[in-house]
Amino acid sequence: MRFNIYRAGEQQLIEGCLRGDHSAQQKLYDFYSPKMYALCCRYLKDSMQAEDALVTAFTRILKKINQYKGVGSLEAWIKTIVIREALAIIRKNQHLRFETDLENIDNKALLQTNSDPLEAQDLLNMISELPTGYRTVFNLYAIDGYSHKEIAEQLGISENTSKSQLSRARTYLQELLVRHEHIQTYSHNDINAR
Repeated sequence: MRFNIYRAGEQQLIEGCLRGDHSAQQKLYDFYSPKMYALCCRYLKDSMQAEDALVTAFTRILKKINQYKGVGSLEAWIKTIVIREALAIIRKNQHLRFETDLENIDNKALLQTNSDPLEAQDLLNMISELPTGYRTVFNLYAIDGYSHKEIAEQLGISENTSKSQLSRARTYLQELLVRHEHIQTYSHNDINAR
């Protein structure tokens, strides 16, 4: 029942945007922009670039709202456009360095830490420390659910390069987790020594 009410309100919002109703456009932006800005920030380290991606994406969304056919959620449709815009900015403004060396790939699972559970923000901070190529593929694959084939098509790379970047991102995150655990252990021991 609640979903139907939400879909009805969403449909009214879409219809308002189709008519060019500025109030409906503002409501759509206000509702989705905080989550989509966070999404942009996962892909783009620079907050100005994240804002540019968001504004450009919403400009496209409002111009192309007639292309949303109601298949799947509106949020998923918006998210796809926002990700495409973030990737366009990465391709335009940053040199993606993709390493294709598949030798020496460490396929170990992420290490389990003995310290306090990792907070979501800590993990997002670690992901933001990844080099651009690693971060982009990790976000697309591990967080946003794209396949290696889809990633390869989006970024103009091979599937093996996508797999390699993901593996390297995981290895890099393992190192960051070990450092995080070491800092937590050191801080804990320092507090106990006082």
